Amino acid sequence: MTVTSPTPYSPDELRVVDLVDQLIAENDPNGSRTAFMGAQFDLGLAWVHFPVGLGGLGLPPRYQQLIDTRLDPVTAHRPRFFDVLGHGMGAPMLVAHGNEAQQARYLRPMFTGEEVWCQLFSEPGAGSDVAGLATRAIQDGDEWVVNGQKVWTTVAHIAKWGMLVARTDPDLPKHKGMTYFIIDMQAGGVEVRPLRQITGEAEFNEVYLTDARIPDSNRVGERGDGWRVTLTTLMNERVAIGATPVPRNDGPIGELLEVWAETDGDDSSRDRLMRLWVAAEAARLTNLRAYENRTTGTPGPEGSTAKLVYAELNKKIYEFAVELLGAEGMLYDTYEFIQPDPSEEALVDIRRRFLRARANSIEGGTSEIMKNILGEQVLGLPGEPRVDKAVAWKDVPRS
Repeated sequence: MTVTSPTPYSPDELRVVDLVDQLIAENDPNGSRTAFMGAQFDLGLAWVHFPVGLGGLGLPPRYQQLIDTRLDPVTAHRPRFFDVLGHGMGAPMLVAHGNEAQQARYLRPMFTGEEVWCQLFSEPGAGSDVAGLATRAIQDGDEWVVNGQKVWTTVAHIAKWGMLVARTDPDLPKHKGMTYFIIDMQAGGVEVRPLRQITGEAEFNEVYLTDARIPDSNRVGERGDGWRVTLTTLMNERVAIGATPVPRNDGPIGELLEVWAETDGDDSSRDRLMRLWVAAEAARLTNLRAYENRTTGTPGPEGSTAKLVYAELNKKIYEFAVELLGAEGMLYDTYEFIQPDPSEEALVDIRRRFLRARANSIEGGTSEIMKNILGEQVLGLPGEPRVDKAVAWKDVPRS
């Protein structure tokens, strides 16, 4: 009797492996990054769980790790610029709610990095309560005229497109009177002003919209359906921030391990290090399981869980790292005002990481909001009293 060895790959895995090998054979990894990633998109290796023709193969998202594992050795030299807002939020939003023309126009240059995206949700009077936003969009024929102000808009200074939600019917309750748009950030009436952070940088911005015009073809979903599209974007944002799987000992915990080794940590610091490592590893494995079960559309509350854990754990990790540095931890090299470009590889500075981690518990929904979501949607606890749910937005008192 002849015994054959089991096939190392399933048919779907073999298909993915063959496509990755084809990508590498037909495209120079050392050549144009845009061309290489464009070919990756065309072969369905961009977002493997997306439909065929939209950068995917319609396979479970766990196959993306197989793609990355085979591509990393040949593309490791490249600056790892991933448009987190585009890749993590814009792409799933377009697949779930965009029309065919929008998907065909935006997904490929979004993946290749040719067109960077930003998110225009938060406002000075509507941060945690996004649905309370006041930016108005009034229809004028085949266009919409937009006036208002947005704030905390990451990378708006280099973005080509923005995901914008605006008030289109103030006579309806706040969740029902909004519409979702794609806005050209380089169009007339769009002004971007930097917001300097405690790191000295300005990756965040405020954006002023003054009679900015958006063609109706850039409306995503129906008029008044903006909250549903917004919710898809927000839930995917939380997954992108906190639930994207990383290799073991990578990311913040990996940086902490390096600092501990360089500073010759003692037994007491080893105990603290191990507690943080266990927490990071538990979070990583939980995220990996959630990611493998992910589908296109709106993720469940597990994204909020991951985002909350990520934000609070990151702060603890970098606090410990700075403590290990001793007096040197107080010496931040420069507070020079710059507007960073994510496409440029940044040097790892633990002090900067420590300062930047403060934003983790604010961006993408504050930790307090994440706890509310978990309490209501996961634990089934009573929600906080809401007195404005059935009231027209224009009649809701605002400060």
